[in-house]
Amino acid sequence: MNCYYCCSVTNDGMFIDNEFDDVYLVTTPDPIPLEAFTLQESEVSAVKYISVEEYKQLLAKQDSLYVPYNVDGPYGQLFDIITKRYQDNTEARSLRLQKKLNRYAPISLTADLTGVTEEDKEVLVLLIQAAKIMDDIFYQQVWYSNLSLREWLNERGQMSELDMLKLKYYLINKSPWCCLDENEAFLTTSDSAMKLLPEATKRVGGWKGFEYRAAFPLSKPPGANFYPPDMDKMEFELWIKGLSEKDKQDATCFFNVIRRNNDSQSNNTSDLRIIPYSIEYSAFLAKAAELLHKAGDLTSSTSLKRLLHSKADAFILNDYYESDIAWMELDSKLDVTIGPYETYEDVLFGYKATFEAFIGIRDDKATTQLKLFGDHLKVLEQNLPMNDMYKSQDVISAPIRVIQLVYNSGGVKGPQTAAFNLPNDERIVKDRGSSMVMLKNISEAKFKLILQPIADLCIIKEQRDLVDFDSFFTHAICHECCHGIGPHTITLSNGHKSTVRLELQELHSALEEAKADIVGLWALNFLIAKDLLPKSLVKSIYVSFLAGCFRSVRFGLEEAHGKGQALQFNWLFEKGAFVLHPDQMFSVDFDKVEGVVESLSREILTIQAKGDKYAARELLGKYGEMTQPLKIALEKLANVQVPVDITPDFPIVTDLLHKK
Repeated sequence: MNCYYCCSVTNDGMFIDNEFDDVYLVTTPDPIPLEAFTLQESEVSAVKYISVEEYKQLLAKQDSLYVPYNVDGPYGQLFDIITKRYQDNTEARSLRLQKKLNRYAPISLTADLTGVTEEDKEVLVLLIQAAKIMDDIFYQQVWYSNLSLREWLNERGQMSELDMLKLKYYLINKSPWCCLDENEAFLTTSDSAMKLLPEATKRVGGWKGFEYRAAFPLSKPPGANFYPPDMDKMEFELWIKGLSEKDKQDATCFFNVIRRNNDSQSNNTSDLRIIPYSIEYSAFLAKAAELLHKAGDLTSSTSLKRLLHSKADAFILNDYYESDIAWMELDSKLDVTIGPYETYEDVLFGYKATFEAFIGIRDDKATTQLKLFGDHLKVLEQNLPMNDMYKSQDVISAPIRVIQLVYNSGGVKGPQTAAFNLPNDERIVKDRGSSMVMLKNISEAKFKLILQPIADLCIIKEQRDLVDFDSFFTHAICHECCHGIGPHTITLSNGHKSTVRLELQELHSALEEAKADIVGLWALNFLIAKDLLPKSLVKSIYVSFLAGCFRSVRFGLEEAHGKGQALQFNWLFEKGAFVLHPDQMFSVDFDKVEGVVESLSREILTIQAKGDKYAARELLGKYGEMTQPLKIALEKLANVQVPVDITPDFPIVTDLLHKK
């Protein structure tokens, strides 16, 4: 449906009609019999079928038999949509989808199961089954018709090559919108499920009734499925002004959705209501809780048992505090992260968390080696490049776990997650700090298949050998560490307590990712200067970071990591720390880069400390753009088809479930 403002002047200027026109485009497999229509005779004298091109020409000629519309105005979008949606041949669509799929390098992820007992494997099976439920919830969170679309595409996936490609690409993006193309729709209503609504028209003999394809919006809904589809920011903000302090907290809470009373479509702001996740997703969460309780009963690991039982309880009670504490204190060969965490899908406000799961095997040797980073968070906080008044005295050492990923699900779509720092709940971060998990086999795959080819194409020969896995992985560790330091709970200029997330709203995710990246780079240099890391890393961390900029920006500027990475690259390039040579290769100016990294770190940290949304918007608006130097690098990578990311399959899961 398209809605636009229309002004029509008739009767020699005696009648001026100002109105909003709604235009509905309905896709049917066969024409609706004309006798099935009920005409409002005061408005419509007759209807007939006509070709799109003929209709457009008649409107352009202002034919008096037809309701007048300006084909050069908003109404003309109708013809553009029809042309794009229906006049594309199957072969061309297949080629385009295959080209999109080629941006992902397929890889089979394995993990060393040495030391994993038969009991652990039984627990793994239950955890994988629970993780699959997180996928179902996530699909529903992204868009209200997502599960039915997935079912439809699954049913048709083997019918043709095009249907198979549509399904494959849909399962990577977990929606009809492409993660790598600024959330542009790669499916149309012509690809969606058929629905029958016989009571919508008059009954006609020999005709089963009105059958149509379920529509979906061309633009990805900014509020995903956390809010009513017709709600905008203004309505929400006006509504919460009239709420009690407790209800305001519930409305902006990670774990509640916003719905309308009785499914009303009224514009009255009072008809909004708050529904806990435990109710909204009750059928899914009850089953997931049952599986986690079974796994908790089965495992002999005390800390894993505590985590699984507390997380199962959280699914039912909608209170995740204790289960997140249990997650931070997990000390088990089997590593489990499951539940609602990241808020990337809520582009409207950045309030609502999506469900996800990461199941892995702890790499004990690598975990021991990384203790240094978690132990020095307090030192890093006290030396951050920002005013001392903004620094926290309560930073807690962060545990870091390195795992080999066995399976992931839920909010992992498009580019794969290689590390994460959780929880995001500011109460826990303030009281207990945060914890990091590094997915080493994911990082190894990304370095080998993506970052190394990027370096070969974009970095000058003299610096190319400085791009290495140790630098790439070490910066990833520091990135996650730096999510745990810097401003979180803040005091505003009026003396009120708040959080960075609440103040920056939809800008928070991109700026936070940029902060973790650039402060992570600053932190590495700080630790090297204190002789806590080898000085051989000094140059390699900067050059590896430069190559990594081109990797992350390819995720798209609608994605938080991509937007944040563009901000960093453009700042460093403008200040001369990154250099573009006449042969279109890039390098790092080692004399400038340290100071420039510190200056951007200070800029972002200060914006967060003040909760300054205006300054955040200005910074992201100026630097979070696709500039010419970035375009030069990305065109080179596209020309030789360097993958943008990986798409893993999990043979261990297949084997475990088959044996079960």
